[in-house]
Amino acid sequence: MVSLPGLTLAVRGLREDAPEGGDAGGSGTEPGARPRALYVHGLGGSSLNWSTLMLQLATDVEGEALDLPGFGDSPPPDNGDYSVTGHARAVIRYLDSSGHGPVHLLGNSLGGAVVTRVAAVRPDLVRTLTLVSPALPEIPPQRTAWPTAMLAVPGIAGLFGRLTRDWPAERRAGGVLGLCYGDPGRVSPEDLAAAAEEYERRLGLPYFWDAMVRSTRGIVNAYTLGGQHALWRQAERVLAPTLLIYGGRDQLVAFRVARRASAAFRDSRLLVLPEAGHVAMMEYPEIVADAFRGLIDETARSVRRFDGRGAVPAQAPATPKGD
Repeated sequence: MVSLPGLTLAVRGLREDAPEGGDAGGSGTEPGARPRALYVHGLGGSSLNWSTLMLQLATDVEGEALDLPGFGDSPPPDNGDYSVTGHARAVIRYLDSSGHGPVHLLGNSLGGAVVTRVAAVRPDLVRTLTLVSPALPEIPPQRTAWPTAMLAVPGIAGLFGRLTRDWPAERRAGGVLGLCYGDPGRVSPEDLAAAAEEYERRLGLPYFWDAMVRSTRGIVNAYTLGGQHALWRQAERVLAPTLLIYGGRDQLVAFRVARRASAAFRDSRLLVLPEAGHVAMMEYPEIVADAFRGLIDETARSVRRFDGRGAVPAQAPATPKGD
């Protein structure tokens, strides 16, 4: 746990996933020898959503997965701010306090919107940006996303809680996974049991629904925000090399948004997984890991290039599309 003024964040490092007798992934490298990465989950998720991908990348990056305020093992923020900006501030404050930046920053869904804002306002903290089905404004949202968006409406969360009060844990968790996976059949019985246990634990927290509702409202508000704080405007300001990953069976973020995102981020590359849903890093971790390695390898090659004075730039400048 990391304690900051008015904020406590649970941060899980790679070493907690390491096999016995070695560091994460058995890489044999000393701490600090690998570049750092920070993973940020989506709405209703937690740092556990990144576990498999973190293991896939254990020899490539020294990774940490953060629980956003009110999710996972992180308690609510003292100021009750669950907006996209509030979550982004939490990520920034953690990176500033840890001194780990610039990092490879990865975000899924709500986390994708959060890290987009981080990259736009604090480019010094971000080496590369990887977005898995980022919750960027899509108006109107696709029809299958409306039930989730309805959580922002006063009273809906309470009604849903009463209607599902007698559901067994496996049914609750199965409903969430069915919404997020392109093929729910890929969820093993062991993973379903673990998800059900975690869902029941978090459902018992007194702030569970408050965090869900307020964070959902934060996404809805971000969708309608204009001016320089609009998420699409901020996407255009991102300088970091960006990997965009979209699933063809995503029920929460429409696949059609991929084209707009690819045009908005000035130094982007796009990976489309036709069979994936909303959490490609959980469904196809090997493919996502390979794409991420390609991004950091490409970036590392760019950084090694010398300028005319023989100096190595801290980060290769991004080239706007069309130049």
